[in-house]
Amino acid sequence: MSDEAGPPTAEPTETALPEMVQQELENILPLTARIRHGVMQLGGIVVMMMQALGRMFSRPIGFAEMAYQIEVLGVRSLSIATLTAVFAGLVISLQFAFFLARFGVQHTVGKVVVLTLFRELGPVLTALTVGARIGSGITAELGSMKVTEQLDAIRALGADPIKKLVSPRLFACAIVLPALTALADVLGLIAGSVVVKSQYEIPFDQYFRSALETATLVDFGSGIAKSAVFGIIIAIVGCFKGFNVEGGTEGVGRATTETVAIASVSVCLSDFFLTKLFLAL
Repeated sequence: MSDEAGPPTAEPTETALPEMVQQELENILPLTARIRHGVMQLGGIVVMMMQALGRMFSRPIGFAEMAYQIEVLGVRSLSIATLTAVFAGLVISLQFAFFLARFGVQHTVGKVVVLTLFRELGPVLTALTVGARIGSGITAELGSMKVTEQLDAIRALGADPIKKLVSPRLFACAIVLPALTALADVLGLIAGSVVVKSQYEIPFDQYFRSALETATLVDFGSGIAKSAVFGIIIAIVGCFKGFNVEGGTEGVGRATTETVAIASVSVCLSDFFLTKLFLAL
């Protein structure tokens, strides 16, 4: 009677063992998996940004596409940027004038308002409000192209999707955000002068004189430089999320939501480090 041999058992390959260990670790330590996923996404964002910057001005330069993106992302965001700047100027001027009036120095409100707008509120509020619109729009547009396989079609035609789609949006956001921030600074100051004139009878000339005596080009330039960095962050997060959409149309909506959250947190986080840098300079 011959011995019956059972079915041969498959030996685990060298590649299967690390995958099994990784899966077990992800099941046991979900926080580790999230951290690993976040680090991988951060690395992908940095790689895409370096590729986009490197190919931005390589020939042929897409001036028409850059101009179109500036119009789409910038001109069409004027309404929300204007409203944000006006009401921010009204609120901070009213608040500072109210508290300064307790010490009898409400005539110096222009000094405080101009520094607050130029250094912090102008660039940050513009990035958070306008950036939410810009980032979500970029993700939705590129995500739809990914779902409908238009990105694959661009690659099949021999074109570079990074240069064609990412670089123009990155350039446009780096131009649009500083321009909108400068507009927000001006409108916020004007709105603040109106409210302190009506509420505390501070003359316009006194308000603007104190503001101009206090603010310097460094104060204004630091806010503009911050907004340029914010624009790059918003654009690259939106492009990366759009390029990596998964799950069809439902995935596009999920990626859009994630873009707004990630871009907003990144703006606030980078603002802290940029503020430390500019204060040190």
